[in-house]
Amino acid sequence: MKKFFLIIGAMAVTFSVTAQNHRLQRFHHGNSEPTVYIISVSETDTISCTPQGCNMQDLAMKNASVKAAIKDHKNATRDGFQQASTPSAIFADKRNTFSFAIGGDVALRAAYSFDRTVNNIDMVPYNVPMTLTPADKQEIRMDATTSRLFLRGIANTTKLGQVHVFMDFDFRGGAAGSYTPRIRSGYVQMLGLTVGRDVTTFCDLTAAPTTIDFQGPNAYNFRFATMIRYEHSFLDNHLLAGVAAEMPSVSGTYGETLSAIPQRVPDFPIYLQYAWGENRDSHIRASAVFRDIYLYNKAQNGEDDLFGWGVQLSGNIHITKYLELFMNGIYGEGITRYINDLMGSGLDFTPRPDDHSRVQVTPMFGWQIAAQINILPNLFVSGGYSAVTVRKKNGIYSEDMYKQGQYIFGNVFYNLTPRFALAAEYLYAHRKNMDGLKAHSNRINILAKYSF
Repeated sequence: MKKFFLIIGAMAVTFSVTAQNHRLQRFHHGNSEPTVYIISVSETDTISCTPQGCNMQDLAMKNASVKAAIKDHKNATRDGFQQASTPSAIFADKRNTFSFAIGGDVALRAAYSFDRTVNNIDMVPYNVPMTLTPADKQEIRMDATTSRLFLRGIANTTKLGQVHVFMDFDFRGGAAGSYTPRIRSGYVQMLGLTVGRDVTTFCDLTAAPTTIDFQGPNAYNFRFATMIRYEHSFLDNHLLAGVAAEMPSVSGTYGETLSAIPQRVPDFPIYLQYAWGENRDSHIRASAVFRDIYLYNKAQNGEDDLFGWGVQLSGNIHITKYLELFMNGIYGEGITRYINDLMGSGLDFTPRPDDHSRVQVTPMFGWQIAAQINILPNLFVSGGYSAVTVRKKNGIYSEDMYKQGQYIFGNVFYNLTPRFALAAEYLYAHRKNMDGLKAHSNRINILAKYSF
């Protein structure tokens, strides 16, 4: 219980330090030995103190610990799509053998849909309604479910090197509007290993542009997976490789002849990435994923074992400090889990159109390209196009089956302060079915987000 109150007190004083221009604060907690040092992320005015106050005799050592902890957590902050910001509060011990950071953001998204609404909190072309009803014409939404809290601990050890523990939460764990907390990711990293829940290894985090729309381009593949992953860098960090075993999830069309059974083999994504530039800020990545899909075939009174696979080429290229390009292209069979627009669509496999007693995996592909123009250090505009296509195989399983989705966006982001962002965005979504029926939707998004 004493440790609990010590941590709570430390958090309170830390935010007080940050809010009051880093004036020296002190607090007391009985006769407990000092276990927490309170530090700020300011590199120009770093301070530290124990629960009993500051000892000026070893202030130099404490400030070295402060700077080392700041560097550790800045290096641990990942760039890329929907990633956590740099924390504003860090705790470290006297020698930086362990440091702890807490951060997050409060985000309000407001959206107005017109022409036709999308039955989704995000702009998903798959969900564009194909028949227009009075209820589908226009809609306004306000959403704060993407607000987030994250915790990160870093231990500098002798035997295991640097050990990272990370966990973050948002409020998208239930039905739309329910604000049910959800663990996005929670993992331990050491010696090149990641164990726990993280963004899938098949996703290239910096290959997609920044959008207000939380899901992003429909051909992108941002999703979370429980995994064991190993990564290693070569050639002075120019070359990076990774391989993982990830918990599988299948979304198929079972019809009358097929039924679901538990999966037995993990998905296996792998990648190889080459980076260049002064800070390795441009890269090209080649990825692949292999899947073993199990189901029960009633017509044949036995199990079916289907092979799913996908390949992807992705990248992020900094042309100049003013222009940045994003891209990915993906092709495969039975990989709806790895394409934003097709997650949960039931198109990993279907009964064969020409023989419903047999089953087949569904071929599909997608691509997206976008550009970001950095007008000022705190102002940028971006725009892009994305498309996903499901191919026919042995005919059409059903005429109203999804054939293609298109996604177009344009936005502007302005950082009023380093931690307060304002943005506006236009989105267009288009869906086409196998029978040629088409429909589209338009949406305007605005965003206000404060990171802490």
